[in-house]
Amino acid sequence: MLPALSDSTVNDIIHLSNQKLSISLIQAKTGVSRSQISKIRSAHCPGVHKCKGGRPSLLSPTDLRRATRLVETGQADTATQVHATLKDTFLGCVSVQTIRRALKVSGLRAVTKKKRPQLTKRHRDKRYTFALSKKYWTVEDWKRVVWSDEAKINRVGSDGRKWVWKKKGEGLSDQMVEGTLKHGGGSLMFWGCFGWKGTGHSCKITGKMDADLYVEIIEDELRHSFFHWDYNTENTIFQQDNNPKHTSKKAKRCFKENKIDVMEWPPQSPDLNPIKHLWGVLKRKLATYAKPPISMQELWERVQVEWKAISVEECQKLVESMPNRIAAVLKAKGGYTKY
Repeated sequence: MLPALSDSTVNDIIHLSNQKLSISLIQAKTGVSRSQISKIRSAHCPGVHKCKGGRPSLLSPTDLRRATRLVETGQADTATQVHATLKDTFLGCVSVQTIRRALKVSGLRAVTKKKRPQLTKRHRDKRYTFALSKKYWTVEDWKRVVWSDEAKINRVGSDGRKWVWKKKGEGLSDQMVEGTLKHGGGSLMFWGCFGWKGTGHSCKITGKMDADLYVEIIEDELRHSFFHWDYNTENTIFQQDNNPKHTSKKAKRCFKENKIDVMEWPPQSPDLNPIKHLWGVLKRKLATYAKPPISMQELWERVQVEWKAISVEECQKLVESMPNRIAAVLKAKGGYTKY
């Protein structure tokens, strides 16, 4: 049975505990056993912070703030870069893994960098100016726009992700591998357009895309799309990017002759063109086939079927996203958005 402690000793333990000394230090000062000190702290000092134990962190609070600030201000992207920048300021030997763990504790997490067109100051200014001009456009205004673009579709390998179930610890088997061929086993270029009433006419681009071929597409597929939707060109705005073939003198003359109003488009702005999301929809649909197409003709037949199968509701959701896209560009001051 432990000997009773005097009131003076108990008061000393309480006083030292309130000074946030550890049990080991209190034991050294008073000579009282750890179990008795622990009981007294629990009874009289319930609010005293308990030591979590373990080895003290090699990173001081100042080091952690410096490391976090480097990442948040864009001066460093990785823990390795943080380590290279601050290694001379650390008091002890700190590893990259230590920094990585500390950044996670600070609420940061590592993610894969997104691939986006590089934006210069000129690009940002033009994007911001465009967004300002469309700031008060409603969905009703965006319903007048017809969106267009070209997309490359491979026969094998890159037309959407494919999933498979596996057992834990199971190695690679034929079932878990999606075979690839050099250059995707061939590919085709696809031109398409869509609007509030759904997808429009499309075409496979054969040979080199030049101004003459683009004019043919405008006079054929685009005009047929307008007719299919019962659109009046005078009340419709056509969207295209700034590819030189799209802005050539021949193309401009074609638009003028057909009384097609072309939207002035900011550079490096695929995030503002919702048809980019339709390419994802199309490729995911193509990825659901059990076997890849055995020929380019079969691939084209599948593309035509799946393009026409995209619902009007899917297209309308994308058109309805335009006010949010514009707001995102304004918020980013012409910079990158999540779209």
